[in-house]
Amino acid sequence: MPQSSITAKRSYPLSSSEAKACSLLEQMTLEEKIGQMSQVNGGGWNLHDAIRNGHIGSVLNEVDVEKVNELQRIAMQESRLGIPLLIGRDVIHGFKTIFPIPLGQAASWDPKVLEQGAAIAATEAASTGVNWTFAPMIDITRDPRWGRIAESLGEDPYLCGVLGAAMVRGFQGNQLSDSNSIAACAKHFVGYGAVEGGLDYNTANIPENELRNVYLPPFKQALNAGVATFMASFSDLNGVPAAGNEFLMRQILREEWCFNGFVVSDWDAIRELTVHGFTANDRDAVLEATNAGINMEMASSLYKDHIPSLIAEGKIEEAELDSLVFGILKLKFELGLFDNPYTDPGQFPQPVNPDHLQAARDAAERSCVLLKNDHQMLPLSRDALGSVAVIGPLADDGYEQLGTWVFDGEAHHSHTCLQAVHDLAGDAFEVRWASGMSSSRSRDHDGHHEAVKIAAESDVAIMFMGEESILSGEAHCRAEIDLPGSQEALINEVAATGTSIVLVVMAGRPLTLGSVLDKVSAILYAWHPGTMGGPAIIDLLFGVAMPSGKLPVSFPRLVGQVPIYYARKNTGRPPSHENITHIDEIDGRAAQTSLGMSAFHLDAGFTPQFPFGFGLSYTHFDYREFERSAESIAMGETITLSATVQNCGSREAEEVVQLYIRDLAGNVTRPVRELKGFRRVPLAPGESKRVSFEIHTDELAFHNRKMELVTEPGGFHAWIGGDSNAHLWTEFQIRE
Repeated sequence: MPQSSITAKRSYPLSSSEAKACSLLEQMTLEEKIGQMSQVNGGGWNLHDAIRNGHIGSVLNEVDVEKVNELQRIAMQESRLGIPLLIGRDVIHGFKTIFPIPLGQAASWDPKVLEQGAAIAATEAASTGVNWTFAPMIDITRDPRWGRIAESLGEDPYLCGVLGAAMVRGFQGNQLSDSNSIAACAKHFVGYGAVEGGLDYNTANIPENELRNVYLPPFKQALNAGVATFMASFSDLNGVPAAGNEFLMRQILREEWCFNGFVVSDWDAIRELTVHGFTANDRDAVLEATNAGINMEMASSLYKDHIPSLIAEGKIEEAELDSLVFGILKLKFELGLFDNPYTDPGQFPQPVNPDHLQAARDAAERSCVLLKNDHQMLPLSRDALGSVAVIGPLADDGYEQLGTWVFDGEAHHSHTCLQAVHDLAGDAFEVRWASGMSSSRSRDHDGHHEAVKIAAESDVAIMFMGEESILSGEAHCRAEIDLPGSQEALINEVAATGTSIVLVVMAGRPLTLGSVLDKVSAILYAWHPGTMGGPAIIDLLFGVAMPSGKLPVSFPRLVGQVPIYYARKNTGRPPSHENITHIDEIDGRAAQTSLGMSAFHLDAGFTPQFPFGFGLSYTHFDYREFERSAESIAMGETITLSATVQNCGSREAEEVVQLYIRDLAGNVTRPVRELKGFRRVPLAPGESKRVSFEIHTDELAFHNRKMELVTEPGGFHAWIGGDSNAHLWTEFQIRE
């Protein structure tokens, strides 16, 4: 591809990698170009001849470093042009050292946790020859039935964008050519988290205004952070599957956002354009995908099978094909693969080393969310206890605590909760153990008797319940999201002994916990916490560490409330605690009325069980003295919003201070609250700190009816507090 054809589209010169990609393109045959656009699954297949002939540009799922080096040697030394391979792997929340699932890491509200976790994962993966991962997943989702909520960063565009950008920085490091950096891939572009019914691969219907205001912003943040690649979603969006969606891939991503990296399809997604009913056959699917701008197909051979004839017939211009291949070659140069395609594991730190384990432990500590703590049940006192009953199928299962989408982590590296409580107890108190159930979804009660027996004989029962890892993740959606199997029955039986229960939930999604809330004294939500989940959880339960996690997603009371999220619209008839009626309060043969005339469920009200941003500590935080730097600011100016937060308890702790804003009137209706800032603030006992947020008017912009990104003058409300129900409030104006 001549350099002039690229520079004509931009106002700045080519980078070194781009110039080299252009030069290489001019030497390539059509067959070799198509080869670069083809990604195939490795895992033991003999790919040597295909690589030798230039038919493969990327290999998936090969993590044996000797085999990877041999594939790279063939590509470099035995193919005509010596073009190295991209080696792709799903490195989602760790490689060998497994961190909490992404939804759990999001509960840390700490970009440093996600950046460090991604950097460690990149280093461990790179030591095997992997140079490309399919993360972060930054789909906004507000439906906990969807299995892939575990892989997401939650319901909020701002939080998701900040944390997703941190993951990009962690994976890609200071520069892509560093030996311990791997290319990141922002997925799934876009709208996958809004699939109907929380059902994987399902259709998504999102008005363009909501698409631009809610679902696209995290991807723009990833782009701003320098993400190397994007992945198209499996799902269709408003009737057009993402792998054939020119509006998404060309208009938004390339033209509006000026993205000059490349887009990969999801697994076999181009062939599935025909399954969707979007195309009549594979050949038409290839035409739609290339027209949309999908640079590389994953795990299928449709490009190889059909592009030559489509070019021969003039349906695809070879110059357009060149533009797709260019992005792939550019990344290979940026990764430094032409200079050094081989991997020497001896140049990397050992995986699962003490530093990596400590980072995973810290991440797990920060990710756990304390949801309930009646009468200061927690922290438990090591010295005041005579005996502790440890109960539940997840208490001593190193595999299940790793969570979904783990291909390279190994259970034998895991430190479980049972091991950790034994280590902490020493000779101080007795630990009694019963699984109670053979698995988290077992419906039998055979093991209940032993669990109830040890609970009755103990000072406290710590119950480790939740979901096995296989119950969340891709294609693992649930219509009911309560504790599966006979867990509720076991909790009820243990509660009947009179022994206080501390419930630890390990799960890949928010679960509906209303049926057991009044049976337990405390709840620590641990998600699937990864390799070091055991010691992290036990440290939290016994006060060695302080819980500081906050929910990145709202918890429904009942599944029928879904979708429920904090940034809802006000509607013309907003609910309040004064204008709703519960189903049990309605008289028999009641007169036909609208019962408050507001938007609520008769049997669940309008509030979640636990709101977005919520999380308790072993201390109490007081917010006061909300101040604004001005009553009004002009367009283009910045306002400072500040409040004092005080640790009112006797223990050092960290609080996640959150800022929410509401635009009172807009060209399109705006949410009742939107997160616009957060800070992790460490506080000594009794200490107060002034926390300030500077908000520029550009940060209050939204897409209006014409899809223009605008900030409008008018009135705004602002809240600062510890969750999305913050009460400390002020108001300000933006002038023309």
